[in-house]
Amino acid sequence: GGRGGRGGRGGRGGARGGMRGGARVVVEPHRHEGVFVARGKEDALVTLNSVPGESVYGEKRISIDDDKGTKVEYRVWNPFRSKVAAAILGGVDEIGMKPGSKVLYLGAAAGTTVSHVSDLVGPVCSLVWWWPYPSFLQAFLQEGVVYAVEFSHRPGRDLLNMAKKRTNVIPIIEDARHPLRYRMLVGMVDCVFADVAQPDQARIVALNAQYFLKNEGKFMISIKASCIDSTSDPAAVFAAEVEKLKKDKLRPSEQLTLEPYERDHAVVVGSFRPAKKQKTA
Repeated sequence: GGRGGRGGRGGRGGARGGMRGGARVVVEPHRHEGVFVARGKEDALVTLNSVPGESVYGEKRISIDDDKGTKVEYRVWNPFRSKVAAAILGGVDEIGMKPGSKVLYLGAAAGTTVSHVSDLVGPVCSLVWWWPYPSFLQAFLQEGVVYAVEFSHRPGRDLLNMAKKRTNVIPIIEDARHPLRYRMLVGMVDCVFADVAQPDQARIVALNAQYFLKNEGKFMISIKASCIDSTSDPAAVFAAEVEKLKKDKLRPSEQLTLEPYERDHAVVVGSFRPAKKQKTA
């Protein structure tokens, strides 16, 4: 029950208020693969719940009937509690993750956003098909994984509990400044997302990218201006951070502020060691 999270109007129905599902709500795919939009009395960003019947942080759940008449459950993704959701609603061109992606998430906290990224990239080995041809089996083994790194032990406990039910989340209670400490747990990834709110955030991301991010892989960084320099203009802080990223072979392709969901925050998206453009004769 309750009023939901910060910014989430729970309504009379507590955590489920407002979105009753059924015939009145239509769920459509968003242009970002793995993300959906629930169209009803109020439109909402949603992800397909990989653990039906379970909320992670008291978010609303929507149950609808699909074409075959079976119930499918979605979880509302609150942009006031997730930088990724805020960026998607802000119109970001690329998020670097889709079903089947392997994601390194730095600054996972209690796992609010991690749980939605887990829904987005898909479960691990949800189906193993015994077939004479090994290629069929491999297609199902190449499912999405979220490596969630969090240093603080208190939110880390919530992260561990969430990961017990979501088998594609690998919780790592460790300092993101020292990627060598968890190098045995993390494979090569398609995307690095960082929300660590530290003054040396650009260096932390670059260090992890050098170890784990494949060439031409994507990165997405949430920058909080006041964490880096509380006296400077936020726009100047963002520009300085982008320059730091460029020096470490992280090529930013877009930047957007997270207004109205977060004040003085920006998200920077780009690629790591992008291929050099061929010069045309």
